[in-house]
Amino acid sequence: MEPAVLHPEGPPCPRVDSQFDPQWPAMLAAARYAQGCRARTNRSGSGLRRLIWLAIALVVCAGGSLVRVESAYATPTTVLLAKYGELKGKLEDNAFQKPLYLESSEIDGEVKGNLYALIQEPFPIVQSALKDPAHWCDILILHLNTKYCRASAAGAWTILKVNIGKKAEQPIAQSYRVEFSYRVIAVTPDHFAVVLDAVKGPFGTRNYSILLEAVPLKSGRTFVHLAYSYTYGTAAKLAIHAYLSTAGSKKVGFTVTGQRNDGQVEYIDGVRGMVERNTMRYYLAIEAYLGALSVPLSAQLEKRLRDWYAAAERYPRQLHEIEQNDYLRMKRGEYLRQQGEL
Repeated sequence: MEPAVLHPEGPPCPRVDSQFDPQWPAMLAAARYAQGCRARTNRSGSGLRRLIWLAIALVVCAGGSLVRVESAYATPTTVLLAKYGELKGKLEDNAFQKPLYLESSEIDGEVKGNLYALIQEPFPIVQSALKDPAHWCDILILHLNTKYCRASAAGAWTILKVNIGKKAEQPIAQSYRVEFSYRVIAVTPDHFAVVLDAVKGPFGTRNYSILLEAVPLKSGRTFVHLAYSYTYGTAAKLAIHAYLSTAGSKKVGFTVTGQRNDGQVEYIDGVRGMVERNTMRYYLAIEAYLGALSVPLSAQLEKRLRDWYAAAERYPRQLHEIEQNDYLRMKRGEYLRQQGEL
């Protein structure tokens, strides 16, 4: 099973420490080693392949601790299936009332959300749908903050031009353009992985990564892992904390941190709460996109919009922002807008 071919004319690959520092963004390493970068050393082809698989495998983490990789020959498939076995009980019984597990971390200016879920669609359908970059724009536009998305070629690369803005209707000129590079890491009969990464984001944030990987299960369903992360410096930290102390002061994530005297559950807040909300929104967008494939093409957009909104409203404490009619009107307009180049 061959992963993507290393490009001899691409930019140099980043150096990777042999110990694989757990806080180093392994998903970005995997993407760059798998496509588009030039090896710094003359390692053998088999050695490079093992390095690619190991880098991807390191992405599968639990509570900030990397899943133990028993061998340098471990593949992302075996690691992700092991993760499924580890989480099976939590997928069957949880507060989400669906087979889903979500965790987050914030360490040294890097915030991450990791979501694992079982979806009904068979693996071949998931792989076929999500390996097309244009389909990712149909997914991303469902998110409240996405104002525009369009895939375009940039030489040998694919770029997703994404505009990020408010959770309400907004002129495109007032939004922030983020350019994600799109990489398919693996397309095999037993594993699929794609990474979107961007060097710069809004308000001084940087190093955005969205990783989606999937493996088939014997039941016919698909086990998926969605990882969303970014880093922030001093300026971004000030902007984020200003938001969290004002408009975002009452917003929370999904991780339970305790219980109040009146019996009400307390949830994680702050930056981790924010990354958990957005990780969930991106996952619900993927779920809505795949679910809409069952209806005729002419009906898919409306089904995606309504299904995403309904899924988000299952968690009003975390995800309610606007009313359904406002969301539908806004997103219909934004979808039409992104059919043209801006």
